[in-house]
Amino acid sequence: MRSASVTRKTKETDIAVSVALDGAGTYDVATGIGFFDHMLEQLSRHSLIDITVRAKGDLHIDQHHTVEDVGIALGQALKKAMGDMRGLTRYADVHLPMDETLTRAALDVSGRPFLVFQIPFTRDKIGDFDTELFEEFFRAFAFAAGLTLHVTTLYGINNHHMIESAFKAVARCLKAALALDPRQVGSIPSTKGSLGD
Repeated sequence: MRSASVTRKTKETDIAVSVALDGAGTYDVATGIGFFDHMLEQLSRHSLIDITVRAKGDLHIDQHHTVEDVGIALGQALKKAMGDMRGLTRYADVHLPMDETLTRAALDVSGRPFLVFQIPFTRDKIGDFDTELFEEFFRAFAFAAGLTLHVTTLYGINNHHMIESAFKAVARCLKAALALDPRQVGSIPSTKGSLGD
């Protein structure tokens, strides 16, 4: 099984993350931020990646450090679990509807991190969660994992639906891109002969 664990401890956060790429989408997430936990659970359930997250952060200041550092640790664990990336499908894209909202995500397990994040939030917060932190999470995650990730909400009204459809769309991309292609067993899906360098 392709799995990995990462710990990250700073003066601002103390985080432990475990992932199993060939899992069943089981999750055990506790960051101290309820809505963020819910989104990480969606990421696990719809990617079929088993995810455990334990995070303690300086929430008395704000949620920024916790969200960003969870993104970093989760991305590092994902990259570690992928190993040398032999046999990966590598690319994936999906259009994911959620009621009135439609979100597109596209992913390349390229080793060249990049994020395009285009979600037209109309509110600064969902509950007590700052909507601007979602981009911070996906940037930290994509750069730590070495992913080229594009996330765009094509249309929508409800901000909760916009971000939940984004997490589910990214999850479905991860499920497809990280799947092992039986026609590429033992080979790197690149003409360069390497990924992630």
